Amino acid sequence: MPITNHQVVGHVFLEQMYADSYFPDHVVDRGRAILLQLCERTESEQPANLKALYALTQAATVEFNGLEAEFEAAGSGIETVAREVIAEDFWFVASAYGFTDADVEELIATRDW
Repeated sequence: MPITNHQVVGHVFLEQMYADSYFPDHVVDRGRAILLQLCERTESEQPANLKALYALTQAATVEFNGLEAEFEAAGSGIETVAREVIAEDFWFVASAYGFTDADVEELIATRDW
């Protein structure tokens, strides 16, 4: 399903991570794909409230958890800069779909990074 939200279409996910050679692009690409899939799910499922949105974002966060080993294998990791960039993009997604009152910590509550 193609993404129709114009804010999302024009957004560069994980931009700071792509700009930093510490983060391998092929792993960042996987993170970007998780965020785009979250957008697709948000558009198709149209969560009615924050609880429903949190279920989607927390599932996507679990997928990010799985990337930690890939980052480490490439000599990198999800450290302070990455944590903030990822969290900001989760909040961007929530905001782009009208959930401006979302709590960023709740969006990524299932993180282990």
